[in-house]
Amino acid sequence: MSVYCPRDERREARVTKVEITLEDRFNLNKSPVLLNGTQALVRLMLIQKARDRAAGLNTAGYVTGYRGSPLGAVDLQMKRAEKHLREADVLFHEGLNEDLAATALWGAQQAELRGEGRFDGVFGLWYGKGPGVDRSGDVMRHANMAGTSKHGGVLMAMGDDHTGESSTVLHQSEWAMIDAYMPVVSPAGVQEVLDYGIYGYALSRFAGVWVGLKTMKDTVEATAVVDGRPDRMSLVMPAFDMPPGGLNIRLGDTPHEQEKRIIDYKRFAAEAFSHANRMDKRMWGKPGAKIGFVAAGKNWLDLVHALSLMGLDEAEAERLGITTYKVGQTFPLDMLGFHDWAEGLDLIVVVEEKRKLIEVQVKEAIFDDRRGRRVYGWHIGGGAGSMHGPELFPTQGALDPIMIAERLGKILIDEGRGTDRIRAGLQSLEEVRKSDNAPEIAARLPYFCSGCPHNTSTKVPEGSRAYAGIGCHYMVQWMDRETTGFTHMGGEGANWIGEAPFSKRPHVFQNLGDGTYNHSGVQAIRAALASDTNITYKILFNDAVAMTGGQPNEGGLTADRIARELVAMGVKNLAVVYDEKEEPDFSVFPQGIEKHERAEMEAVQKTFSGIKGVSVILYIQTCAAEKRRRRKRKQFPDPDKRVFINTDVCEGCGDCGVQSNCVSIVPAETELGRKRAIDQSSCNKDFSCLKGFCPSFVTLEGAKMRKGDTAALDLPHLPAPALPQINGTHNVVITGVGGTGVVTIGAVLAQAAQIAGLGAGMMEMAGLAQKGGAVHIHLRLANRPEDISAVRVAIGEADALIGGDLVVSAGAKTLGLTRSGRTGAVVNSHEIITGEFTRNTEFSLPADRLRLALEARMQDRARLFDATELARVTMGDSIFSNMMILGASWQQGLVPLPHDAIAEAIRLNGAAVERNLRAFEIGRWAMLHPAEAEAMITPKVVEKPRTLEQRIAFRESHLVAYQGKRLARRYRALVDGIEDSRLREAVALGYHKLLAYKDEYEVARLHLETREKALGTFEEGFEMKFHLAPPMLSKTGPDGRPVKKTYGEGMLRAFGLLAKLKGLRGTWLDPFGRTDERRMERALIAQYEADMAEVLPKLSPETLDATVALAELPLRIRGFGPVKEKNEQEAAKRREELLSAIRQGGAPLARAAE
Repeated sequence: MSVYCPRDERREARVTKVEITLEDRFNLNKSPVLLNGTQALVRLMLIQKARDRAAGLNTAGYVTGYRGSPLGAVDLQMKRAEKHLREADVLFHEGLNEDLAATALWGAQQAELRGEGRFDGVFGLWYGKGPGVDRSGDVMRHANMAGTSKHGGVLMAMGDDHTGESSTVLHQSEWAMIDAYMPVVSPAGVQEVLDYGIYGYALSRFAGVWVGLKTMKDTVEATAVVDGRPDRMSLVMPAFDMPPGGLNIRLGDTPHEQEKRIIDYKRFAAEAFSHANRMDKRMWGKPGAKIGFVAAGKNWLDLVHALSLMGLDEAEAERLGITTYKVGQTFPLDMLGFHDWAEGLDLIVVVEEKRKLIEVQVKEAIFDDRRGRRVYGWHIGGGAGSMHGPELFPTQGALDPIMIAERLGKILIDEGRGTDRIRAGLQSLEEVRKSDNAPEIAARLPYFCSGCPHNTSTKVPEGSRAYAGIGCHYMVQWMDRETTGFTHMGGEGANWIGEAPFSKRPHVFQNLGDGTYNHSGVQAIRAALASDTNITYKILFNDAVAMTGGQPNEGGLTADRIARELVAMGVKNLAVVYDEKEEPDFSVFPQGIEKHERAEMEAVQKTFSGIKGVSVILYIQTCAAEKRRRRKRKQFPDPDKRVFINTDVCEGCGDCGVQSNCVSIVPAETELGRKRAIDQSSCNKDFSCLKGFCPSFVTLEGAKMRKGDTAALDLPHLPAPALPQINGTHNVVITGVGGTGVVTIGAVLAQAAQIAGLGAGMMEMAGLAQKGGAVHIHLRLANRPEDISAVRVAIGEADALIGGDLVVSAGAKTLGLTRSGRTGAVVNSHEIITGEFTRNTEFSLPADRLRLALEARMQDRARLFDATELARVTMGDSIFSNMMILGASWQQGLVPLPHDAIAEAIRLNGAAVERNLRAFEIGRWAMLHPAEAEAMITPKVVEKPRTLEQRIAFRESHLVAYQGKRLARRYRALVDGIEDSRLREAVALGYHKLLAYKDEYEVARLHLETREKALGTFEEGFEMKFHLAPPMLSKTGPDGRPVKKTYGEGMLRAFGLLAKLKGLRGTWLDPFGRTDERRMERALIAQYEADMAEVLPKLSPETLDATVALAELPLRIRGFGPVKEKNEQEAAKRREELLSAIRQGGAPLARAAE
C-alpha cells in the first residue's frame, strides 16, 4: 500500500522536513510521496510519459471522462497539475458526458493510423462512476473490439459505490467491462493505483484491449505514502502467438474479424500477460497447504486485516497449512497461475463482495480437475442456483474485516484448525460485537448549504408536486417539499412522458441542474417536447457542478445560452427567474421571454402549472458554496453586510426558516422561549431569511466580527503531552459536518505522518455527505507503511476519536468503532443544528443524551468542550473549531505525531496558516485550562431565572417595562390565585405571552436596544438597516403578504417616539389598534381570562392535563401578521378540543393532552 521510510531516514525527515512540498506529489524526482488515489491518477500519467520517453517513444497522454463520487475530484486534480501535465504532453479535457468522453478516447487511439499522428501513440485515461460506465456500454464494446494503438492504450477508471453512500443506485462495474471483453485490474490501495495503472497500459498495448481499473472509496478516496518512482515496475512481454496484423487497432477492419480476434486472441493474450507479470500471486504459505484464501483489491485489504484480528500471522498460517492468494487482474483470471497455487488444496475460500467474479472463474479453473476440492464464496458448498448451501459472503452491500474474520474463523474451527489463538481472537470479536449496540439518538442528513439556490428553486406551490434531479436536487426528497422520485442522470422528466397518460394529475414540475442539462438532460426536454407532455422544467443555473466540488460546466455553458437553446428547441413558454443581487444581462437573452425576481417564483410556478405542453423556468442564482470560494479569491462580490436578529423582538415562529430553508438560522434559547439567531460563520449572505414576516431582522453594513482577547493566553509555554506508542497501527476516527473543513484535519495528520517518517493510510469522505452531512475520516498511523492493510477502521478498533461534531461523534456508526478502555475522545460539544430545524420549529438536539452516550463509552477518556464558540470568541470565526479539536486531541495524548510535524503540515496545507496554527494552540490551551476556556465562552449576561417564582417575577417586571404596573398587577392577580405548581407555571407563561403582544410600540421599544445587542457580536462601526412592513404603509406582494421595506437608522427617532406613546396601546386613540391583528390580540386576552375563569373551578386530577395544555396554548400563537394569524387559527381548533375534554370531566383526556 505504501513504502517504508527507514528509521534512520525518519530522524533525517524531521531535520529536512522543509524539503517536502505539496508539489512533490507530481514531481517524479521525489519519492516516497504522499498521495490520495485521485492524485495517483495524475502521477500515473506523468510516470507513463517518463517510461515511454526512457524507452525511446514520443507519446502523448489524454485524460477525459465525467466526474462522480468516488472519482468526483479527478478533474480538479488534473487542472491543478496542468503545468506538469502540459510539460509531459498530457492533455486533460473533461467530457460533456461519459460515453462521449469514451468516444473521444476511441478517437485518440486512431491518431496515427492514417499517417497523420504527431506522436508515436496516445495513452488515454477515462474516469467515471458506475452509472457512467453503464451509459458508455455501446462505445466500450465498439472501441474494445476495434482495439488500441500499439504505443497508446486506454485505462477506464471506474468509480464504484458498493454501499450507495453517494449514489442513487448501488453499483459494481466489472461485469459491464467483462460484457465488452475488457480485462479488469483491482488495486488494493493507492500504491497499486500507480502500479496497476502502469501494468494496465502495457497490457492495453500488448493485447490491444481497453483495461478497466477498479476504484472504490476505500482505495481511491484513500491517502497513503507511496513509492512514486517511474522505474518501480518492471514488466515482461510474454511469448504469444499473435494473429496476422497483431491485436492493435487497424483501418478497414470488419466486425466479424474484430469479434474473432477478441475471443480467440485478446482474452488469452490478457491472461498470458497477467501470468507473465505475476499479477496474481501466493502471498502466505507454501505448496502443500490445505486451505487457501483468495481475494482482490479492497477485499484483499479486508482479508489481511481479518487474519490479524484472528491472531494469524504468516508463520502461524504456514504452520496451520493455510495459504493466501492475491488476485490483481480479476478478469481474465490467470488460470495457469491459479491452478498451480490451488494444487493440493482441500478447501478454497474466495473472499469477495457484490456479484461474484473471481469465484465463478475459480470454479471454472478447476472444474475438470476438482479432485474433491471445495470452493466456498457466496455460499458454503451446495449446488448452483437454488441448490446452494448456507450463505457465506453476501452479494449485497460490502464486506468488512470483522465479518470476514468471524466467518473464516468458524471455517477454520470446522476444518480442525481452531487454535487457542484463533478462538481468543473470535472471542475478542464477539465482545466487540456486543458493544456495537449504541442506539441512534440523532442523525445528520445532508442538506442544502446556507443560502443555497435550491432552497428557492425546489419549492412548489401548494397542490403541485415535483420530481427530484441528480446532484444536490436529490436531497429535496427529505425536505417536505412534495418532491419525491427521480430518474437516472439525463432522464429527468422522461418518466412523466410514460406516467402522464395514465395519471389523474395533469401536470408536474421537474428539477434539473445546469450540469445535468449540459450532460444529457437536454435530450429529455426534447423528448418531452416531442411527446407534448404537460411538464414544467425548473432548470437551476447555479454556475457550478455543486455536488462534486463546484467545477464549471463543460464548454462554458451560460444561462443565456440555455435560454437560446430552449427557444430553438421549440419551448414556447420560458421564464427567467433570478436573484436580484445577480441580475443577468438580459440583452444577450432571447427577446420576448418573461423575467422575474425570485420573490415572484411561486406566482410564476402557479401560472406555468396551468400551461399545456412543455414549459421551462430558468432559475439563475450562483451556488452558495461556490460564492464562498470565489469570495475568498476576490472573484465574486462580497456585500459588506450582515444579518442580525434581535432575539427580544423575535417570536421564534420559524417563518424565516420556512422562507429560506437555511441552516445558518440557529436556535437561541431565552427565558421567553426559543428564538432565532444567525450563525455568522456559515452564513453565505443570501438574505432570503429577510423574507420571513418578522421585524426582528436587521442588516448591519460595515460590521466586523468581534473577537475575544487571546493575547493574554500563555500559548508558547504549554507543556508537551506524552505521545502514545504505536503498536501495529494507531487508529484515528475524525468526525464532523460536511463542508466545514473536517477533511483537512485528516489530510494534515496524514501529511504530518509523512514528515515524521511514519506510515499513514487515510480514507476521506466525499460526495453527498459533504453537503452538511455526517463525515467520517478513517486514519491509520504506523511505524511502517506496510503495517497498514485496510484503511477503514473496524468495529471497536479506534484508539482516538477526534470529534468535530457532537451528533456524528455520538452516532451509532461512530460509537461502534470505539471501545471502552481503548478509545480516547475529544469532541466539540457545540449543538450544531441539523436541517430538521428549518422545518420543525420545536426541533432540538438531544445534547444531554449525546454527551452521556459518549461518556458512557469512553468513560474517563472523553473530553468535551464548545470548540465552535471558543473559535468564534477567540478567532472571530467558528470555522477554526476543527483545528482546535485537533490541538486538544494532541494535548490529550491521542495523536502519536510530533508537534513540529503537525505544524509543518499545517504550513504545507497553505490555508490561513497563522490562524490555523493559533487555533491548534488554543485547543491545547483549552485542555490545560478548561475552567478559563469555559469562562471565556460563557456570555456575560444576567443569569436566567431558575425557580418558578423567579420566572414569574421576571415576567412581572417585563410587563411593567412593556406597559406599566397596572398590567403587571392584572397578570399577578390571575397567576397568584393558582396553587398547583404545574398549572401555575403554565398560566404564568401562557398569560404573559398574550398580555405582552408585540405591537408597533413594543417592537419600537425593543429595537432601541438593537445596537447594544449587536455589539455583543460585532465591533463598533456598523450602520443598521431595519426591515419592516408597517401597517397602512405596505403593499401586498405576489405571495399575498405585506411587502417589507428597508429603513435606515433614522427610524430610531420614530422608534423612540413610538416607545413613548405606548400608553395609547389599546385605547381609542391608538392608531394601530383598529387593525385585524390588534383586535385579535386583545380578543385573545379576554378569551383566555374567560377560559381560565371557567376551567379553574373545575380543576381535578382528571382535568389537570387538559387544563395545563389549555393554559400553555398561547405559547403556540407566535409570529407577526399572516404567520400569527395562521398559528392562531390552529390554536383555536386545539382550544375547542381541550375545552370539550374539560367540560366532559376529562373523559377524552389522553388525546386532548397530547
